[in-house]
Amino acid sequence: MNSNNLLWHNASITKDQRAKMKKQKPCIIWFTGLSGSGKSTLGNMLEKKLYELGYYTYLLDGDNVRHGLSSDLGFDKKSRVENIRRIGEVAKLFVDSGTIVLTAFISPYLDDRQIVRNLVREDEFIEIYVDVSLDVCEKRDPKGFYKKARAGEINNFTGISSPYEKPINPEINIQNDKIDIEESIDKIILYLKEKGYLDA
Repeated sequence: MNSNNLLWHNASITKDQRAKMKKQKPCIIWFTGLSGSGKSTLGNMLEKKLYELGYYTYLLDGDNVRHGLSSDLGFDKKSRVENIRRIGEVAKLFVDSGTIVLTAFISPYLDDRQIVRNLVREDEFIEIYVDVSLDVCEKRDPKGFYKKARAGEINNFTGISSPYEKPINPEINIQNDKIDIEESIDKIILYLKEKGYLDA
């Protein structure tokens, strides 16, 4: 069907009404960083903390999404771009539901992250750069990917044979190799409280 024949249908219940019921300000919390930087760990811990505090969340994790929504995509640049586009659209729907959605993806390209940012209101996208050096990530190598990439067994691997473009001005910078995870979570929670995302 031609996209010109499609119409957006507005629901009877608005995003603001859903958010008011949940007593929170919906947003996308976008963790980005190299493989092994700790994005998924931070995302999981943050969601657990927000759940304990009584907030409505959902975590979209890179590996999980590729089992379903993006199972047809590879890891070349075109596929990576499409993967992030899909995630952005799904995250936007979660925001419309009044939910705080957390995402944990390498998302290596500045342009792709900007495209997702542009899908929602300016205050609905929180970029968290998990700032850990390639050297540290490679030493951690929890999945053995860096070793395989160095051996030429994995192509287009971010940081080795494919670039990672660091965020220029992220809302939050987490140096995950210099402070412990509890401090990182406290830093994010403080930001969310100060900016009015919690108890809205």
